[in-house]
Amino acid sequence: MKLSIAQIADMVKGSVVGDDRPMIAGVAPFEAAAPDRITFAGHPKFLKKMDETGAGAVIVPRGFKGSSEKPLICADHPQLAFLQVVRWFHPHHRPPSGISPHAGIGVDFACGKDVSIGHFVVIGDHVRIGDRTVLHPGVFVGDGASIGDDVEIYPHVTVRENCVIGNRVIIHASTVIGSDGFGFVPTAEGYHKIPHIGIVQIDDDVEIGAANTIDRATFGKTWIQRGVKTDNLVHVAHNVTVGEHTALVAQVGISGSTTIGRHAVLAGQAGISGHITIGDHVTVGPQAGVARSVESGQIVSGSPEMPHSQWLRVQHVVPRLPELSKKIAELEKRLRNLEAGQGCGVQKDLD
Repeated sequence: MKLSIAQIADMVKGSVVGDDRPMIAGVAPFEAAAPDRITFAGHPKFLKKMDETGAGAVIVPRGFKGSSEKPLICADHPQLAFLQVVRWFHPHHRPPSGISPHAGIGVDFACGKDVSIGHFVVIGDHVRIGDRTVLHPGVFVGDGASIGDDVEIYPHVTVRENCVIGNRVIIHASTVIGSDGFGFVPTAEGYHKIPHIGIVQIDDDVEIGAANTIDRATFGKTWIQRGVKTDNLVHVAHNVTVGEHTALVAQVGISGSTTIGRHAVLAGQAGISGHITIGDHVTVGPQAGVARSVESGQIVSGSPEMPHSQWLRVQHVVPRLPELSKKIAELEKRLRNLEAGQGCGVQKDLD
């Protein structure tokens, strides 16, 4: 199905500069778009080469002052507008409603309307699932768990007992919600496991990537707050709180009882120590090791962490360390020779 440029502009609440009659059959990236496709240019480097794209129309920032032979749709947020168009041309496929005869359902199961439960899903006792929720094949939901409305849980996800999942949550394949925390009491005879009797609570509008592990609390809850987004292969330990709209990038690891503030960004492979606080709007650089609390608004990098501007200076010096070490050794040798020469001169005067 096709849309006219005028129809697309109405969809994204934008305004058209140029001919609004041509029909658009789909979306494409800036460099590879055909004349019947639409793309977007939100970054200055793309805005400077508008006529190099083969697209039939381009979504640009509102107030764009440049010129183009192509029809333009001016929008407040070009990338967000483009995503709306992408969703229209490529709507999300939802499995049909119903419970597979191959699913295993426990006692006292409360199921909302238009739920889709796939093959080989296993649901424990006293589980609650809201309206329009989708459990793809192979999902396990433990006893007493609660899952809200419009949730989508992909294959082979485990939601263990008593955990709470809010509304409009997406959990990608092979993630484990509510695994035991890593807690042991060491003795001379070995390690004694600490029972973890808390839960994981995931609030509304959270998206959890593939192969995440989010541990249940020892007591109380591990809490992923509203709007959090995690990449693949993220680990969140017991009793951690992740604040609203924070992003955890691939391979981030957060140790137990740490609090991450709102709108923080933890870049790939960042490691966060336990029992500390990361403030609001903090950015932690890739592969950083954070062993102490970080105040709100800071940007830190390195291991151990330091202000990003200082880390940049350190990185400038690191490649020169062999050369600097050699120079220091030479200076030390010269200093010893000078000291030895001064010592001989003093002794001669005394004689």
